[in-house]
Amino acid sequence: MILSDSGKKLKFINAVLIAGLLVSCAFGIWHFFIPYQFRWYSYIPSAPKEIIVSVDWINFFFSLFLTGNSLMLLLFYKRIIEKEIVCFSFYGFLTFVWLTRIVITIVHPWNYDFMWAIQLSAFIIVFMLLALPFTYILLKLKTRYKV
Repeated sequence: MILSDSGKKLKFINAVLIAGLLVSCAFGIWHFFIPYQFRWYSYIPSAPKEIIVSVDWINFFFSLFLTGNSLMLLLFYKRIIEKEIVCFSFYGFLTFVWLTRIVITIVHPWNYDFMWAIQLSAFIIVFMLLALPFTYILLKLKTRYKV
């Protein structure tokens, strides 16, 4: 176990890391229900079945990725702190996914309204919860393996 840094800092990083992964997982679970909650298909009533099915599949697999990856990383969060190369790489990729959600929300928005502002704010919060520990671990903690 790595205890070269201050114990309080490491506890804080652990807490933020776990919080970020829990929120990411919650978003993943919620995403399974979003098409029904917001009645996506009412916006495209005459769309061919192929469009409806492709939207369903994309949403399902994105939700599955977000939920599954977040849960796996929660199970192995101590290995992230230890900078174990595989877990730390997956954690870095999840952090990158949230960054790209921010970028796509700004660059290619579906609408500029209150919901857009809430969405962007939520994405930034989740990204920061993931990026803070990632950056700290990357720069401050020693590793067993080279990253």
